[in-house]
Amino acid sequence: MKTIKIVSKIGLEKSYFPKKPFAFLNHQKKMPLDKFNRKLTDVRISLIDKCNFRCTYCMPKTVFDDNYQFLGNKDLLTFEEVVFLSSAFIKLGAEKLRLTGGEPLLRKNVEDLIKVLANLRTIERKPVEIALTTNGTLLFGKAQSLFDAGLQRITVSLDSLNQEIFEAISDTNFNVKEILKGIDHAKKIGLEVKVNMVVRKGLNENQIIPMAKYFKNRGVTLRFIEFMDVGSSNSWKKEKVATSQEILTLLKKEFVLNYIGRENANEVSEKWQYDCDETQIGLISSVTNPFCKNCTRARISADGFLYTCLFASNGFDLKSILRSTINNSDKSNLDQKNRIIELLTQHISEIWHHRADRYSELRSLNPETSKKRKIEMSYIGG
Repeated sequence: MKTIKIVSKIGLEKSYFPKKPFAFLNHQKKMPLDKFNRKLTDVRISLIDKCNFRCTYCMPKTVFDDNYQFLGNKDLLTFEEVVFLSSAFIKLGAEKLRLTGGEPLLRKNVEDLIKVLANLRTIERKPVEIALTTNGTLLFGKAQSLFDAGLQRITVSLDSLNQEIFEAISDTNFNVKEILKGIDHAKKIGLEVKVNMVVRKGLNENQIIPMAKYFKNRGVTLRFIEFMDVGSSNSWKKEKVATSQEILTLLKKEFVLNYIGRENANEVSEKWQYDCDETQIGLISSVTNPFCKNCTRARISADGFLYTCLFASNGFDLKSILRSTINNSDKSNLDQKNRIIELLTQHISEIWHHRADRYSELRSLNPETSKKRKIEMSYIGG
């Protein structure tokens, strides 16, 4: 059986998997349900906890300064480990993989990982959906190689077109025009592109209409996200939340919008379409209209911990299980690979069966919920 060999970020040569589309095991529908009968369909995998931005709602410089200890290379999941974990999740019913960070494009040779993930198949033998979330700073130079590797969709986090406001939010002096150039280039070569805008009162509300006009003219879906209390470092206050209803009211003063709704029950974005135009906008209302009851997402941190909620305080260490098993296995043997994946599916399934997260719903019932310690967004991705 032919394999492709890739050198990981930490310099170790890894034996990867066949180039042709395949699944490791005879797929069986072992799709687990959690305590609220929610399936597991989406997995967000953080590749790195570092970022070249210091956005005040994610990685404020007051916390993530020059002395902050990020994960070392040996602590990060290798690409091979990401493939093993992805395969286990797919066997349990996952259909979508999203690569996050930190800033995932800071991870060297990420295209090599995407090439392998693109060959995985769902339970129904369909290609797995592969997406990536980025701040866009490296997108122009990376878009073509990402697309060629098999990336299908990309989401760019951008909160302002105004340079001064952009710098205030990101705490960098990067030129926002370079990000816009990367977005245009990515769309031109064939990537499906969306833009996420976190709106905060008193900071970037005046960018709602300029952002909407700009991306409407380019046929790019813009999604407005309510400022959320993710992590414990972003100084969240409910008074800072620009609600989806307030955002929609502003938009309707400028545009004629037709309601579409959600494509499926576990879709987080409520969609609207511009009249006489196919371009859409989305509203993500985690604070004012929680969607916990339909959440089917799992998150893997850059060091291999499984988190069953964006607002979780604790995770489950899958990396230790994976590494101890790999070290005692012959990875060149397909049966051994299958056994590793089977072991992972057992652990993940057990964790998912006990999942009872509904943080945003509880926050709505009791504001004191927001005071609990939560894992930082830069560690597990948004």
